[in-house]
Amino acid sequence: WVFFINLPLAALVVVVATRHVPESAAPDTGGRFDIPGALLAGGGLAGVTYTLISGPEHPSFGVLVVGVVGLAALVAFVLVERRVDNPMVPLSLFSSRQFSAVNLVTVWVYGATGLLFFFVVLQLQLVAGYSPIAAGLSLLPVTLAMLGLSSRAGGLSERIGARLPMTAGTATCAVGLVLLAHIGTVSSYPRSVLPGALLFGLGLSTTVAPLTAAVLAAVDTAHAGVASGVNNAVARAAGLLSLAVVPAVIGLSGAAYRDPVTFGHGFRLAMYCSAGLMAVGALLSWTTVSPHPCAVPAGRMTCPVTGPQLQPHRDGSAHRPG
Repeated sequence: WVFFINLPLAALVVVVATRHVPESAAPDTGGRFDIPGALLAGGGLAGVTYTLISGPEHPSFGVLVVGVVGLAALVAFVLVERRVDNPMVPLSLFSSRQFSAVNLVTVWVYGATGLLFFFVVLQLQLVAGYSPIAAGLSLLPVTLAMLGLSSRAGGLSERIGARLPMTAGTATCAVGLVLLAHIGTVSSYPRSVLPGALLFGLGLSTTVAPLTAAVLAAVDTAHAGVASGVNNAVARAAGLLSLAVVPAVIGLSGAAYRDPVTFGHGFRLAMYCSAGLMAVGALLSWTTVSPHPCAVPAGRMTCPVTGPQLQPHRDGSAHRPG
């Protein structure tokens, strides 16, 4: 029920934004909102996630059918997006190798992050004996690091490119997760939690801003909003699916969340899985992300990592040189 707090807050934001935020739209766009695409994407993710969560504990033909329908909806989503005039997700975005590569890294990074925030807070309460508020505050260093360092990491990626910050950041996150895996029954915060939380926060701060900059620089300006939305959706879906899959793989069921011994064992496995996901993210960052700076120069329409620059005509249109 705690998640329903988002509904009145979101409604308030919508009301305020509608009244006070100026509307912005590209003058050459039009068409109807892609309702079929939105329904198929949401329904497909919901069906697959429900089956992954419920299947291990309550296997039944009905649960299997929901999963099959979810997969079919996701396949239909791709087909619909290829045919509609104004797709919610233009599949042409993925023709950019850089865009596809950074979104692939996003899957692993945010899958690992979702596991961290879910399992550490529960481990601190069920095994280490922390109160709910103390357990929640234990990961505050991650938030503070993001607030203080993200803009600097973004500026760094504009100068040296996203590959090195993303690789170093994800590798640092992996080390922090290995340290956090050792949280046990007797865990003082300064010794058992803070070092891992600081390392993870440092690594995530070094990763996220360059990752976002690389996504936006990989597409033309007209698609920047869609690119950002796609990357955000990929991040949320990755965290969702990792939380659905990993507990089933490591053997954590509903009863295990009430047994400190069983949960503690599963927690360590989950943190090692999370560290492994981050390590894969580091490898993919180094091998697939362009090393070139990802800032979009003034007067240019795309990032150099995607090919020759679009040079603007006097009338505002653009062409590729040569």
